[in-house]
Amino acid sequence: MIAIVGASGAGKSTLLHIIGALDRPSEGKVYIDGIDVFKMSDVELAKFRNKKIGFVFQFHHLLPEFTAIENVAMPAMIAGKSFDEVKDKAYELLKEVGLADRAHHKPSELSGGEQQRVAVARALMNSPELILADEPSGNLDSENAEILHNLMFELNRKYKQTFIIATHNEKLAEMANRIIKIVDGKICEIITTERNF
Repeated sequence: MIAIVGASGAGKSTLLHIIGALDRPSEGKVYIDGIDVFKMSDVELAKFRNKKIGFVFQFHHLLPEFTAIENVAMPAMIAGKSFDEVKDKAYELLKEVGLADRAHHKPSELSGGEQQRVAVARALMNSPELILADEPSGNLDSENAEILHNLMFELNRKYKQTFIIATHNEKLAEMANRIIKIVDGKICEIITTERNF
């Protein structure tokens, strides 16, 4: 569990977007599993992202016309599977995030905290090795933020997936195994904590 911290505009989101191959770097290379990701075509890169990386953004980006379970299933459907093939896994993921009873509700029928938990379940759908979260609790009140933080740490421990979280939230950062501090677009300090999850 890695937290990226720094002031607004320091470059946290840019770093996450480059790690996640959403933005191309102006120089340098990004290797994931030994693959120079930016040598791929846009189509290859989209398939690679869909398989290897899960994303959780500050704004949940759920599709409003689809139910929670359909939103969670979306990454698998983009990968070419049918809803019938993946609905059981999508339901299990909703159960993991405490929303089994909200599976057939649309985003407009969910609270902000519930919407973000659906987004976390969606990020896990294809069992990616890497989950990138950009200010995932930035729009939540303190109670829902704490629920979301604890959930991400539980999932990190259970599924042994790497989470990289850009955050302003000091409590969340202090829970991480490693903290990367960014100032003016440069990594200025890396702190490894004693936490062993």
